[in-house]
Amino acid sequence: MNAPPTFESFLLYEGEKKIIKEQDTKVPNAAIFTINKEDHTLGNMIRNQLLKDPQVLFAGYKVPHPLEHKFVIRIQTTSDYTPHEAFMHAITDLIAELSLFEERFKGLVDTLCKTCLDLKWKEPTRIQQEAIPLTLQGKDVIGLAETGSGKTAAFALPILQALLENPQRYFALVLTPTRELAFQISEQFDALGSSIGVKTVVLVGGMDMHAQGMILEKKPHIIIATPGRLVDHLENTKGFNLRQLKFLVMDEADRILNMDFEVEVDKILRVIPRERRTLLFSATMTKKVQKLQRASLRNPVKVEVSTKYQTVEKLQQYYIFIPVKFKDVYLVHILNELAGNSFMIFCGTCNNTVRTALLLRNLGFTAVPLHGQMTQNKRIAALTKFKAKNRSILISTDVASRGLDIPHVDIVINFDIPTHSKDYIHRVGRTARAGRSGRSITFVTQYDVELYQRIEQLISKKLPLFPTEEEEVMLLQERVSEAQRIVKMDMKNIEDNKKLGKRKKRGGDDDDDTEQFIGVRKRMKVKSPKGATPSSGGMCASDVALLLLLLLVLALSKMFLFGSEGGISRPARTITCWAMDFKEDMLPSGSLGMRPLAVDGAGEQEFAGIGEDLLLTDDCGDEDGGIGVVISVSLL
Repeated sequence: MNAPPTFESFLLYEGEKKIIKEQDTKVPNAAIFTINKEDHTLGNMIRNQLLKDPQVLFAGYKVPHPLEHKFVIRIQTTSDYTPHEAFMHAITDLIAELSLFEERFKGLVDTLCKTCLDLKWKEPTRIQQEAIPLTLQGKDVIGLAETGSGKTAAFALPILQALLENPQRYFALVLTPTRELAFQISEQFDALGSSIGVKTVVLVGGMDMHAQGMILEKKPHIIIATPGRLVDHLENTKGFNLRQLKFLVMDEADRILNMDFEVEVDKILRVIPRERRTLLFSATMTKKVQKLQRASLRNPVKVEVSTKYQTVEKLQQYYIFIPVKFKDVYLVHILNELAGNSFMIFCGTCNNTVRTALLLRNLGFTAVPLHGQMTQNKRIAALTKFKAKNRSILISTDVASRGLDIPHVDIVINFDIPTHSKDYIHRVGRTARAGRSGRSITFVTQYDVELYQRIEQLISKKLPLFPTEEEEVMLLQERVSEAQRIVKMDMKNIEDNKKLGKRKKRGGDDDDDTEQFIGVRKRMKVKSPKGATPSSGGMCASDVALLLLLLLVLALSKMFLFGSEGGISRPARTITCWAMDFKEDMLPSGSLGMRPLAVDGAGEQEFAGIGEDLLLTDDCGDEDGGIGVVISVSLL
């Protein structure tokens, strides 16, 4: 007998074959359900649905073996409720949610709907509601939406559905302006395409081209790239081409063009098929974007969620008017007053980003900087620490102001007011994302009034003043001034070491958030004089005499500094160094700053002098105190 045409029958049967097996256990009111399907996303959804039932005491989901096409759900219920009833109720509720979700995401297949529900997505955003059906109909789309509106899923879901219907390698190309945004889009594709086995590759600068080429040899489905690095691969990677490409996406198109990528974009457009689908997403419609639209899209449909520059409704925006010399004090006061929140602090320059990070860390805050002069691995590490909540404060230039989806940013602080008013929209858009609330505070000094007035004119809104008590703020002045003095010395040492060229970067990773003074212990090397050539004969008498004199000077120096084996007392050296990554228990109040370190005169440490890297030891003599750089050496 055929199973009835219900969603339950789809779950429980394949044709006339029942694919679910219910097995009782020795535990009262418990049962094990084995479903002979490979749809592990569905198994996790059933388990989550069961856990919503107050009469279900336990619901476990397990895949017995990766090679077996089935999953197991174990259920235990209260005495007046059977596991079978709980299972069927969960299936019924899941049907209702899926049906509602499919109705909201018009045209999206069940597999992707289930994945979205598994990711805790309840309903589509406005841009998704408008753009997804049009893309599924095969049309080119221009999407204009406010920041944080879900633009990535608006193009990722239709592409994945098209890929599901017509599997092909090198299926879609997504162009982005920045490396961080490229990695974020890749994460979104991986999450949404987890149930269909989608493969992605990220092609950005700052990473090894050979390693990227090896991934390209495996022919992934989705390529996410910055224009410059993609052109490099098209010109230099053997066998790589995009002649069969089906989708082209340009995300943050206005920013791609503002960063002078027009030449690279033109080269890419010449080597991809004309018969393709093109999706263009941007926060703003500039003249350059309009020109690109005419060159790359065919009869596009324009989807405009926001018709003017504006910020999201749930964002509370404030400003604070202060003298420029008290900016640091007010920043520390606000961080103390609003402790427990996560912050993004925007600075105008890379130098001020590093300075502010050092200042806050000296005062005990867990701050991590992010700026354009950091290597790609360091930038990824900084973002990862902030996303994982290992750091509560991210201090950044505008490199992180657009496109990045950093969850749970509670407060954005414009420490340096943006020189371009539109950048204000993108900065404050890091908070109050995906329907959540958030706050922004903009610091306005006596030199920023005109820039601030332009921002108010752009957003058509007068911002309220953030309430502060000046007397309370000024209580922090002494502590902040001392920290400023230390940071000033630190910044001078950083600049001096850059000029001297004595900084040597390590090949491996470390936990240095500031990306300054990266290195290992350096050993003295004898270098030949510039232009010297090896002697073909023996040393002359003058050379021998000079060598003996040098050896004598070195021996006397060693006896004076380190002592001798004959019992001569050895003076200790006090080495004042910049501590990069001390353990928390070694630091006063968790701060990070100048630390005098006494090292035994005959110790194993080898260093060439001021400016050289030093592997620090803790009080027990173990070499796990972090990496430091010698700033001064003195004898006690």
